[in-house]
Amino acid sequence: MRLQAFLARAGAAPSRRKAEALIKGGHVTVDGETASIGASVSGEEEVLLSGRRVLLPSTHASFALNKPAGYLTTLKDEPDKNRPTVADLMPNVPGLVPAGRLDAETTGLLILTNDGPLAHRITHPSSMIEKEYSLTLNNPVPAKALETLAAGPRLEDGPMSPPTISNLNSGPRRTTLNLTIHEGRNRIIRRACAAAGLNLIALHRVRVGPVLLGDLAEGEHRPLTEDELGALG
Repeated sequence: MRLQAFLARAGAAPSRRKAEALIKGGHVTVDGETASIGASVSGEEEVLLSGRRVLLPSTHASFALNKPAGYLTTLKDEPDKNRPTVADLMPNVPGLVPAGRLDAETTGLLILTNDGPLAHRITHPSSMIEKEYSLTLNNPVPAKALETLAAGPRLEDGPMSPPTISNLNSGPRRTTLNLTIHEGRNRIIRRACAAAGLNLIALHRVRVGPVLLGDLAEGEHRPLTEDELGALG
C-alpha cells in the first residue's frame, strides 16, 4: 500500500493528505531511509515517524456514528481553526478513519473503521454500495425538477448516475423524499439538487449498504454487528 495510506490507517496521521505533508517534510523513514512521496510498504518494514515506530492496528474496530450538523468528517482540523470533528465523538481507537465523508451540515450515518480493506470497499465506486439519504426540500417542488433529479442531472464533473427516489411526501411547506445513490463524489446530492432547481434545506444519511442508522441518537455511536460486517465484506 502507499505509505501515506499506511500512516493514515495506523493513526499516525489524521488523513492521507496530512500524511503526505509529513512525508514531504522528511519526518518519515522506511528501514532507515528518508521516505518520499510515491513510496509503498507491505507492513513488514520499520516505519518511523519522527523517530517513533508506526504499526498498523492489530485488531479491527468498526462503528456507526450519527453525525450531528457542524462536525467535520476528519480526525483533526487545521491548526488555526479548531472546529469540532467526528473524532470528538468517537473512542480513542488506533487507526480509526471515516469510510467516506459527510459535509459539515449533512447529518446522519457515518461509518468509521480501522480496517483498511473494509474502508476501501465502502468508498470505492466499484463496490456499488448504496447510500440512502433523507432530503427535505423547500416548496414549491415542480414535477419537472423531480424528473430532472431522478434522471441524474449533468454536473460540472460529469453526469450523475440516475438515483432511486422513494418515500415522496409533499406537505404544505416542505417536501421530503429518500434518495439512494452509489456514487461518492464531493457534495453530489447538494449539487444535483441545485442543478435540478430544487431548494435543499436538510440532508440526512440513513443507510450505507446493509447498515441502517435506525434509532441511534444524534452524536452517539455503536459497533457494527457481525452480520453488518459480513454483508459489507
